[in-house]
Amino acid sequence: MPLLPHQVVWNNCLTIIKDNIQPSSFGTWFEPIVPLKLKNNILTIEVPSHFFREYLEENFIDLLGHCLRKELGNSAKLEYYVKVDSCSKGVPMPHQGQGHFQNKSIPFTRINKNEIASPYVVPGLRQVKIDPRLNAAYSFDNFVEGSCNRLARTAGLSIAEKPGGPFNPLFIYGGSGLGKTHLAQAIGIEIKKRLPNKIVLYVSANLFQIQFMDAVNIKNKLTDFMRFYQMIDVLIIDDVQEFAGKPGTQNAYFNIFNHLHQLGKQLILTSDKAPVDLRDLDDRLLSRFKWGLSAELQSPDYATRLAILEKKSYNEGVEVPQEVLKFIAKQVTTNVREIEGTLCSLLAQATFNKKPVTLQLAQVITDRLVNNTPKEITVQEIQKIVCNYFGIPQDVLVSKTRKREICQARQIAMYLSRNHTKNSLATIGALIGGKDHATVLHSYNTVCNLMDTDRMFRQYVTDIERKLKNG
Repeated sequence: MPLLPHQVVWNNCLTIIKDNIQPSSFGTWFEPIVPLKLKNNILTIEVPSHFFREYLEENFIDLLGHCLRKELGNSAKLEYYVKVDSCSKGVPMPHQGQGHFQNKSIPFTRINKNEIASPYVVPGLRQVKIDPRLNAAYSFDNFVEGSCNRLARTAGLSIAEKPGGPFNPLFIYGGSGLGKTHLAQAIGIEIKKRLPNKIVLYVSANLFQIQFMDAVNIKNKLTDFMRFYQMIDVLIIDDVQEFAGKPGTQNAYFNIFNHLHQLGKQLILTSDKAPVDLRDLDDRLLSRFKWGLSAELQSPDYATRLAILEKKSYNEGVEVPQEVLKFIAKQVTTNVREIEGTLCSLLAQATFNKKPVTLQLAQVITDRLVNNTPKEITVQEIQKIVCNYFGIPQDVLVSKTRKREICQARQIAMYLSRNHTKNSLATIGALIGGKDHATVLHSYNTVCNLMDTDRMFRQYVTDIERKLKNG
């Protein structure tokens, strides 16, 4: 059976489009389209939803325009027929924009929030309320303020009073175990307490990625996925650095971010690095992360560590001698998670063995959990960690190659060897490529200068030093 004119025109357009975009984008955004008719140089196509139409216009309208003008001439126009769902009638939606496309007013069918498919609901069931996925233990009442987190906590309280205000988005960053997830969820909990009608959702970046991939792989589910997230009032994404190297997920979140931010909805993100130090993320996304406030959580000082222990023991309903709490606060200095974990282990030992909580027992527990014995670091170990960090074979690091990335890695290895070993400059040089002491000194000074002027380079060195200390 021969193809009808509108089918021929659309198939010719698809041939051009397929050669100009990624296969994954073609499969997601063009294969579901059905050409309906061609009349007076107006091609009508059926699309699954209004979001689908908006996405086409935002990302592919120039390409579509080029293809249609090639097939139909400069008078070509495009009309959308939006198939709202399987039960309702479609609504014709001519393109309302620039160029040579038709422009006339058509009523817009609004989305009913109670009918949006949720990733958290079993298919076939209706949902009225969305589970915010918040842990009640992660409240502001249980979050101890200190100089290490004061800015982030203050901003969080401000957001809880007025979501979508000047701190939008709020980007919370810092090392593992410093309270990023706790603070992000505390904001969500406080918003729900003050504004119960707000739709708040906490989701890890990993779960978001899984949901996105599921939606892509199931026909017509991507639209439901996008529409679900676009109805959230306060969206909290945890560990956003896990979006690195996943362009499809990044693009989906980029569009969700734009939609929510434009409507004044609040966005909260956490990461183990500052936006400027994140790698393998789209520049468009990184620029948006910087729109609001970036607040760093740092390692707690002694006073904050002691306050955390006092709060934890109070919440556990156990009276711990002050000398014990002070001892733990001095011994465990890394992060909040280890501080609380040490106290929990101490209380468990005392309870199970029916012993009092004493300073002697605290010393035994901390000796088991905290490695306070200085570890002797070798030049060979430094080379191994530097090579693993940059993905460089060790024989290449000590070779005579002058490639920039190899030279920088070699210089960092020399810098760290001078700072963390007792070897002489001559010995370090001999172990790292047979260099002389002058080369090692030059490398050391070069790294010092770069750390002062290049924030990303400084992050590289900091990361490697952390790996050295943690073994």
